[in-house]
Amino acid sequence: MDLIAGDPQGAPHPIRLIGKLIKKTEKLLTANIKKENETKAGALLWLAVVFVSYIIPFLILYTAAKISLILYIAVESIMCYYILAVKSLKDESMKVYYALKNNNISEAKYALSLIVGRDVEGLNSSQVIKAAVETVAENTADGVIAPVIYILIGGAPLGFFYKGINTLDSMVGYKNEKYINIGKFSAIADDIFNFIPSRIAALLMIAASCILKMDYANAYKIFKRDRYKHKSPNSAQTESVCAGALNIMLGGNSYYGNALVEKPTIGDNNREAEIEDIRRANKLMYVTSLLCLILGTALKFLFQHISI
Repeated sequence: MDLIAGDPQGAPHPIRLIGKLIKKTEKLLTANIKKENETKAGALLWLAVVFVSYIIPFLILYTAAKISLILYIAVESIMCYYILAVKSLKDESMKVYYALKNNNISEAKYALSLIVGRDVEGLNSSQVIKAAVETVAENTADGVIAPVIYILIGGAPLGFFYKGINTLDSMVGYKNEKYINIGKFSAIADDIFNFIPSRIAALLMIAASCILKMDYANAYKIFKRDRYKHKSPNSAQTESVCAGALNIMLGGNSYYGNALVEKPTIGDNNREAEIEDIRRANKLMYVTSLLCLILGTALKFLFQHISI
């Protein structure tokens, strides 16, 4: 459903509802709060959001199962459809691709600004390409592979549990003056729950680069060398594979809110990034996603068969 139709637009979206829940709960917990209590409030925020993110779909599915098995399967299928966003990520990054193809750097920067957190105004076309490739590579892990893994383990409720964690990190997990304390718990939790999925995603992406006849040997080499070249223990796992597979250099310093953030480079500068690298990164994401689904489903079936 996701690969064909993409993220549903217009209708009430569970992930957007989680976002609204985070905003309202944060506002409630931090109203007139003292500085020394912000970390505790951030932990309560996390607990409240992930509990609601899990318990509501669990109760809906529990009720559906009491009525009909077919209804249960249909409802959980729709829930999983909302959790996954493969086509959406591809479509948004390809807007950057098509804008650059039309030599419209302003439109490309605007499209990029919708999917990255960094300042885009000062970027040249090569930097725009790299930023788009980076966000596809990074989101392959936490936006695609991790949700699939959690769904395979615990169905849609655990998938929404993970999305609650991931959405919290994206909204409050910043090390700026406002969120350094409030978002601390959310940032650490996101690192923990993405630790294993990000590494599985990286290994699957190496396999995908082999299937796509990219430079899989270099992908493995750069993965081994550069996978920890990031402030996050997880983000560079798939970025390093992608950089190696495409034989380009990613990472480097970026501006966030007009403040320079120094970051190490990932990969070797064997060639200049080109527009087609955005398309190649999306192909890597698709094949990696399919490998995860096929292997994960096979393992789940095998374990269920053995347990029986």
